[in-house]
Amino acid sequence: MSLDPSFVGRSYPPTEPYQVGREKIREFATAIGAVDPVYHDPEAARALGHGDVVAPPTYPFTITMAANRQIVDDPDLGVDYSRVVHGDQRFRYTRPVVAGDELVCVNTIEEIVNRGGHGFMTTRTEVNTSAGEPVVTVWTKLVVRGEG
Repeated sequence: MSLDPSFVGRSYPPTEPYQVGREKIREFATAIGAVDPVYHDPEAARALGHGDVVAPPTYPFTITMAANRQIVDDPDLGVDYSRVVHGDQRFRYTRPVVAGDELVCVNTIEEIVNRGGHGFMTTRTEVNTSAGEPVVTVWTKLVVRGEG
């Protein structure tokens, strides 16, 4: 099934706020082998001017992956998630994610291309604090494999 290009430009409602926890950051950093003290030690982070531990640069993927369910679960778009593979990820930061942040995501479908029987969809997720401060923009490319 092809993805419908008329969905390009569609934005979805803001997600519920996500509370970034210190232990979640530490767990993520440990899982990816990020040993910089700023990811684990609040004092090391404070020494660099942050309020608490800082999330590694790819941490927002954990938040935006969940937020992208709005798009994937949109019945009008009709994505068969069993056929989805992750194609690409990009981040543009305004500032780092820090423990204690309360983040809200707004998803937009930026591009849909169908070729070779597969659908390629790029989403843009604006991640802001619940007060509206920009934090990071995340682009995700999902590939919906064809059935043949």
